[in-house]
Amino acid sequence: MMSRIKARFDALAREGRAGLVTFITAGDPDAATTAEVLETLPAAGADVIELGMPFTDPMADGPAIQAASRRALDAGATMDGTLALVRGFRKKDDTTPLVLMGYYNPIYHRGVDKFIAEAVEAGVDGLIVVDLPPEEDDELCLPARTAGLDFIRLATPTTDAARLPAVLANTSGFLYYVAIAGITGTRSADAAMVGTSVAALKAATSLPVAVGFGIKTPEQAAAIAQVADAVVVGSAIIDIISRKEPDVAGRVHEFVSALAAGVKRGKREAAA
Repeated sequence: MMSRIKARFDALAREGRAGLVTFITAGDPDAATTAEVLETLPAAGADVIELGMPFTDPMADGPAIQAASRRALDAGATMDGTLALVRGFRKKDDTTPLVLMGYYNPIYHRGVDKFIAEAVEAGVDGLIVVDLPPEEDDELCLPARTAGLDFIRLATPTTDAARLPAVLANTSGFLYYVAIAGITGTRSADAAMVGTSVAALKAATSLPVAVGFGIKTPEQAAAIAQVADAVVVGSAIIDIISRKEPDVAGRVHEFVSALAAGVKRGKREAAA
């Protein structure tokens, strides 16, 4: 059976537009709010959802997402809670791809086989585990793929031609290109430089290439959408959630709708 991720990127290709990938952290600031935000994301225009697994010692996350993990953990977030959020989402949405993103320690602690089985049962479509290199594919990547989960890997501006084949070897679903050398939500990406890098990646793989890190506005999303298959936005959404204003889900819906409009406009402008 075709995965939800492949089905969505195939549909995007037929529509001739880039996709929008949105990131939020499970349990930030509490499980009920995450459930409300999750429910609103597809209607707002999110094509793929990344759900962060809260962790105390991130490597790639900037201040916004680090704070989101801390808020979630302080509110009692657990892996059980993260998987429960996925199950709740799947009761209402059986088509939008959902990817768990985080670090290996909580998965190792839970037990790889147990985690994979529960993720599949809950309705997870893929994993992004940023601190597990290709040399350790036997640990998680290959068992996950055997179970039907896509394993999405990150390429960065420092991934050279010698390293890229290892990055791509067991990657599936899409390739996540980190647009800046650094952590999430800090510097903004340069669309022209990203375009050059994405072109080089697409010469090496048939996988869709999604670009993230440092994309905060609809205008930036539109610019990246001209050169990528999808645009990933996380910290800017997390910033809205962090304000603890009334109707968080409504405010996220409004912002993600603007991002989605920007992404759609980007491809049209590139084709003009």
